[in-house]
Amino acid sequence: MCLQRTMDATMMNKKIIVFSPHPDDETVGCGGTIAKKISEGYDVTIVVMTDGKHAFSKLFGITSNPSPDELKTIRKEELKRATKILGVPEENLIFLDFEDYKLKENLYKAEKEVCQMLSRFRPVEVYFPYRNDSHPDHRVTNQIARRCIKNLGLSTLKFEYSVAQKYSRVALVMDRTLKRFRGNRLQIDISPFAILKEKALGEFRSEITVFSNKQTRPIVTNSRRHLRNKETFYVFK
Repeated sequence: MCLQRTMDATMMNKKIIVFSPHPDDETVGCGGTIAKKISEGYDVTIVVMTDGKHAFSKLFGITSNPSPDELKTIRKEELKRATKILGVPEENLIFLDFEDYKLKENLYKAEKEVCQMLSRFRPVEVYFPYRNDSHPDHRVTNQIARRCIKNLGLSTLKFEYSVAQKYSRVALVMDRTLKRFRGNRLQIDISPFAILKEKALGEFRSEITVFSNKQTRPIVTNSRRHLRNKETFYVFK
């Protein structure tokens, strides 16, 4: 009887949390899976860890038109439109608004908020970036999510996604070679939802074209590299 109650409670809780270091990582890394899970009756919440304001200033030296503060607003609105296409209601979006590139400096506060969130929702599945992604905010998001899940003793399933950064595949091969990889590679078929993911990615217009004072600079010329019929996750013990 006790086992049956546990199984029934697990089936009733169809809460999923996706941790996104910046506005867009959730759509690039697992947009198709988000849409698929929602179609299956899961309740998906997306937690955006940072404001993404320094994406252009750090990488391309663009500090005006848009300014970092303007970019913060732009990217937040883009995420709202993109995730609406995937089926996520706006009330399921949580913006922690830690400063871009400075998540590690806010580690204690961010971890406290994430632990409180996980304790409240007790999700059956949690998605967060691959532990050795190249961006520091991605790695810190991974550390926070894993530590909170462990400290809370949650039995949630953990899925790590990589957003196809320049060295992400090389990093995975190196991890395997050095025997640091202790997980399983899982691919989820998202082909019925690929068109939704494509439309959602199209909402991130600021990353397709960046406007400076003098010219239009194309940053991402081929978003189709993020569009495959399967999304890959790493499931770690």
